[in-house]
Amino acid sequence: MRLLSPALCASPGPARRGGVTPGTATAPRHPLRHGQPDIVSPGAEPGTRHSFWKNGSGVVFLCDIPLPLMHRPVFLEEQQNPPSVRFVAPHISRVPPRPRQPKVSSRFSVSAPCCLLLGIQDTTRKIPSGTDSSVKAPIEMWGTNSTEKFYRIPEGKGPHSVGCTDLMTENAVEGSFLRLYYPAYDATDMEEARWIPDKEYYQGLSDFLNMYRVVGERLFHYYVGSVTCPAKSNAAFKPGEKYPLLVFSHGLGAFRTIYSAICIEMASQGFIVAAVEHRDESASATYYCKRRSVSESQEESPPNMEKEWIYYRKLKTGEEERCLRHKQVQQRAQECIKALNLILKINSGEEVTNVLHSDFDWNSLKDSVDTSRIAVMGHSFGGATVIESLSKEIRFRCGIALDVWMLPVGDDIYQNSVQQPLLFINSEKFQWAENILKIKKLISNDTNKKMITIKGSVHQSFPDFTFVSGGIIARFFKLKGEIDPNEAIDISNHASLAFLQKHLSLKKDFDQWDSLVDGIGPNVIPGTNIDTSPAEPE
Repeated sequence: MRLLSPALCASPGPARRGGVTPGTATAPRHPLRHGQPDIVSPGAEPGTRHSFWKNGSGVVFLCDIPLPLMHRPVFLEEQQNPPSVRFVAPHISRVPPRPRQPKVSSRFSVSAPCCLLLGIQDTTRKIPSGTDSSVKAPIEMWGTNSTEKFYRIPEGKGPHSVGCTDLMTENAVEGSFLRLYYPAYDATDMEEARWIPDKEYYQGLSDFLNMYRVVGERLFHYYVGSVTCPAKSNAAFKPGEKYPLLVFSHGLGAFRTIYSAICIEMASQGFIVAAVEHRDESASATYYCKRRSVSESQEESPPNMEKEWIYYRKLKTGEEERCLRHKQVQQRAQECIKALNLILKINSGEEVTNVLHSDFDWNSLKDSVDTSRIAVMGHSFGGATVIESLSKEIRFRCGIALDVWMLPVGDDIYQNSVQQPLLFINSEKFQWAENILKIKKLISNDTNKKMITIKGSVHQSFPDFTFVSGGIIARFFKLKGEIDPNEAIDISNHASLAFLQKHLSLKKDFDQWDSLVDGIGPNVIPGTNIDTSPAEPE
């Protein structure tokens, strides 16, 4: 039996196809017995069937069906696409039989009284009508004594309040698309930005996780549709000083909003952060705006713009992954450079048209960027994008690669084409020998290139999912490691800030964390925990 881990933003290297990392299949603690062998896997090819397993406590484990967010055991009743989701009650020693149906329904339904609770906790949602009034939300399941717990993306710890806004240029795929995080005036009366802003992102995540779209969309929307990130949408920019610029690149299957904890922390510490949404088909979903055809009687107005969506592209049968990913990382690097040029253009006072028509005053950014202090940062596939961007753009003075996936990086990069300082911050559980050897080859003997590892962390310790998922199920599906997620992100952020202060010549107090860059401190080690010594012949 194989249990799949959610691989949002994960990077499939060899034996990681589809974003699943080796060792993420956690064996259940109870003896399992085989259940009904005719469950249809979400996202599977027509006619593909997978079985599920069930233990004595009524917990159902689905094979080859990555349902990473489930807190309540469920099984998918076989129907035509889409399936219905039913609750399997605890302490039932047998799988409930499938009811006979005179007509197969194609309607998706979630049984409200069962109150399916995802590992991702939306504490602002309402219990649907007809639900037992004794049920509270959110509820931590599977052995915890806590009945109610609040999960939230952490706020920035720096001296600045944080605002965010979206910027898209041009009515074509070649334009730039990014979310800007920035120091802002206090705006207690303004709303926080939505974490996942459009339902199409739920569809893209469903595709990436091999779930039926109609299932994934309904579940994501119901449980995280009102989750926000702690940055005020379109808050007034806080001028008065020149801020360093940080360009951020997301991982495979992610998009511009999924790393808000990192971006908000950097903005609270006095950075302007441009989180790029890549259009190389590596994001779960993204879009560009194009003008609708309108009749003569209709006026030209913002509603006449429509979104053209681009979804994650899976590998084709027989396609070499390295070739595809290398092509994608080239485009990603160019998109980071485009974002840099765009922000510098705004900084110089040039007029920029935002096709998204936000209320943000882009003129307020004029002369607010320190053009001599620019860095690039990214996670996983975004880490590879950092390396490619440094090799192509000298204005990036340094880079930070979080749990980097080295497969997309071209061979030419290792021939001294990255001269800038570079910090690798790795998780303990994701890396493997071949990947580490490539990192070491790039570092060579350059003292300005460092590698550290955060003990007890996993690949998902960097994206926001680690903060909005319940503890037990998050660990089961590797959304959390052994270390507290807040401590892990603090180590990563503090090491990043110390590294940026040194190599951007900042006059801050981030040097208090210099020891972390050398791998000295609680829950951090220098270099790697991976053994890269050659195996001895038998």
